[in-house]
Amino acid sequence: MFVIADKNTCIPIKVWLEDGKSIDESCLEQAYNLSRLPFLHQWVALMPDTHTGMGMPIGGVIAAKDVIIPNAVGVDIGCGMAFAGTNIPVEEIKNIQTGSGTLIQAIVGDILRNVPTGFKHHTHEQPCNTLDRALEELYKYEENGELLGQLDAGFFQIGTLGGGNHFIELQEDEEGYLGIMIHSGSRNFGKQVCDAFHHKARELNQKWHSQVPDEYRLAFLPVDIKEGRQYINWMNLALDFAEENRLRMMLAVKAIVDKWVSKYTGLSIEYTTEINCHHNYASLEQHYGKEVWVHRKGATRAREGELAVIPGAMGSYSYVVEGLGNDMSFHSSSHGAGRRYSRKGAMAAFTTEEVMGDLQKQDVVLGKFNKKDVAEESRFAYKDIDEVMENQRDLVKPVKRLKTIGVVKG
Repeated sequence: MFVIADKNTCIPIKVWLEDGKSIDESCLEQAYNLSRLPFLHQWVALMPDTHTGMGMPIGGVIAAKDVIIPNAVGVDIGCGMAFAGTNIPVEEIKNIQTGSGTLIQAIVGDILRNVPTGFKHHTHEQPCNTLDRALEELYKYEENGELLGQLDAGFFQIGTLGGGNHFIELQEDEEGYLGIMIHSGSRNFGKQVCDAFHHKARELNQKWHSQVPDEYRLAFLPVDIKEGRQYINWMNLALDFAEENRLRMMLAVKAIVDKWVSKYTGLSIEYTTEINCHHNYASLEQHYGKEVWVHRKGATRAREGELAVIPGAMGSYSYVVEGLGNDMSFHSSSHGAGRRYSRKGAMAAFTTEEVMGDLQKQDVVLGKFNKKDVAEESRFAYKDIDEVMENQRDLVKPVKRLKTIGVVKG
């Protein structure tokens, strides 16, 4: 970890990298902007996977006094990870042939057919405990009429994966056992909440002649005004929705895995370690003697003894980790490997054939309807996850190292 404290900063920036050579200029500029915010507590923290985001770097953590910043949470509120381990040895299932290819191919194909990906939603309303509770407590949300339609739309979005870097993976841990990992968030629901309240925050900041320049894209809401309280209500609803979204997909994937494994092996699956955690959110926490709103944008909470999931990239490694509760990072760690190339840059740098050939060499089964944009998610478009883990040895310790054997992408 190194510290930036110079003429560009008002408070220090702590960066969990060896030096600043691997930080893009645009990412650094966003970190400088954060350091000039008048309401931040202690310092800005950048995790080892940090890269340029919208307003605030991905892999950024800040502690704000009495305000909340919609764009420092981001558009995919509650984006995060779910994981379930099993007692099934991969060696006993990977070479079994079915009428739909190998058993891994059959499972991946079944998931792709039954869990909507990309922009697809369910064609019929799905059960959703989170939205049922919201409708029972509508008074918390009804002042924001432009968002109420998202409650109805959410019944079709729950249990869907989305696109971009979201995925469902079958993985093999170091002991040879099968694991299931899911990366997804609050779908369009969270984006609409972020956009609506960022717009409100901009209007109010201009009215107040705020010290925060509009070009920073970090408009804020005091938590003691109506709009601030409303955003917190909607954000927490989106967080609960995202958590249930991953849970619903995990239940669907478990059912598919159970069906195929039972049919072709007779093995009985037992599920072991189960985790469901966010990496885009804000929460009220105690740090260095103050109650502050910790914003984690592409960062995972890593309290002492807390289990979390840090994914790598498609065809790479991922980790289940245990938090070390490092105060300097506000009890946070990276949320993944972090991008080396933008999506557009990856498409220019790598061909579809190269990416598909790389996955084939690694014996990774890919489930994806449209492979034209698969280069966006090449493992070479991301930083080396093991280097990222090395740079955060004081934040988390690895519990499981997992290798991709099958992946579903939007």
